[in-house]
Amino acid sequence: MINGKEYINRMDALQSEIWIKGEKCSGKLSELAPFKGILKSKAALYDYQCQEENRELFRYSHPDGKGEYGFSYHQPLSLEDLINRRKATQEWARMSAGLMGRSPDYMNTLLMTLGTAAPHFAKDRQEFGDNIKRLYERARDEDLSITHTFINPQVNRSMGHYLNSSTVTAAKVVEENKEGIVIQGARLLATQGGLTDELLVLPAGGPSFDDSYIFGFMIPANTKGLKFLCRESFCYSDCTFDHPLASQFEETDSIVVFEQVLVPWECVFVYKNLEAMSTVDEETGMYAFLQYQSVCRQIVKLEYILGLCEMIGDAIQIQEYEHVKLKMSEIINALEIMKALLLSSEVNSQPNRYGTVIPASTPLKAAIQYFPGVYPRLIEIIEMLGASGLISIPTQKDFESSEIKEDLERYLQGANIEAKERVRLFRMAWDLSMSAFGSRQTQFERFFFGDPVRLQAVHYNSYPMQPFVDQVQEFLNRIEEN
Repeated sequence: MINGKEYINRMDALQSEIWIKGEKCSGKLSELAPFKGILKSKAALYDYQCQEENRELFRYSHPDGKGEYGFSYHQPLSLEDLINRRKATQEWARMSAGLMGRSPDYMNTLLMTLGTAAPHFAKDRQEFGDNIKRLYERARDEDLSITHTFINPQVNRSMGHYLNSSTVTAAKVVEENKEGIVIQGARLLATQGGLTDELLVLPAGGPSFDDSYIFGFMIPANTKGLKFLCRESFCYSDCTFDHPLASQFEETDSIVVFEQVLVPWECVFVYKNLEAMSTVDEETGMYAFLQYQSVCRQIVKLEYILGLCEMIGDAIQIQEYEHVKLKMSEIINALEIMKALLLSSEVNSQPNRYGTVIPASTPLKAAIQYFPGVYPRLIEIIEMLGASGLISIPTQKDFESSEIKEDLERYLQGANIEAKERVRLFRMAWDLSMSAFGSRQTQFERFFFGDPVRLQAVHYNSYPMQPFVDQVQEFLNRIEEN
């Protein structure tokens, strides 16, 4: 395992090609305003896992006896292993109030599911199975950080656009040679793009009969021809009083551009094999584990929302109003529903053919459909409870001004809290709900696993309906017999 300093040093040394606000980044990433907050927060996670008192929760020893590795690369072989993964995931998530959607364990978990199911990828070509196993083991041994990109650009998603070779926008294979495959085009939406050691790419769609869109690989973030085009940073200040959340957890999102990027064959684990990808979830449990990690984090986020709203209520003494209790109950219900679905996924977990204990997917699918719908409502509750208090939020410098300090202390105090502490609390609520950072959080949770309508349709199509149909039919038959 690595510590925070080692992670920062690796990010500074990579010199990946990153663009933001029309300029190419140069120098140390850890010293650049748009990135230093999230890099520092990720470094804190790595430091935390290295603390001796956290050894049992965050480390595991591989049977090969070569050393200790981070929990997120551990293949769970028992329910106890799975529960330990949940505890460690949530311990890390509490360090960011559940706001870091791409903490290192997210993609590490994905790579674990792929690497431990290497025979699935070897069905096509043996070397592909060897490749994914080696990529997983290298990432585990070096405690690499990874981002990913799974989405094609929104330019034109009609089938004809994909088939027009003169207008390549979605990333595709444009050449194959003895060294590897050459990728041209772009992908969305790499969160923390350029701020990780590696980039993992899986098929993102396209015409099913055009195999130039079917590929899976993992390459270093500083690979020649690879560019990360970042949106504007929502971290407008590194002052933790003014922007308590954005200053620490703004991850930035980027468009990934492949300009004739050569992907060596040893980095490829899927190529021109639609069947391998259509059965990958069934074989590896990939999506179940991604959903499991996400639900663990979202529960922590709900815990913080509940605590934040209770503190707002206490600061201005509104808890006794019935409508406030109703709103607080909504948050409690959401938290308990998510916890119950997560517990159900653990209780009903089963090992796959490779020995990996996979959490049950049905309750997790319900959770990832429920949360995007309820989250905007919970943000609305924060806004309604905070009311004008989310607008009357002077900055730290205002409190340092001797001319207006007394006015602020008199008119912005709470029922049992001084003005500066009250404003600090309300600025956190504002940063979660109304700031650019907070708005991005809401949109991020809405579409975390894709189009909510499509997800619900898939869930309906895959849900085992027949037992319930049989129950009703049996009931009707009994009535007729009587």
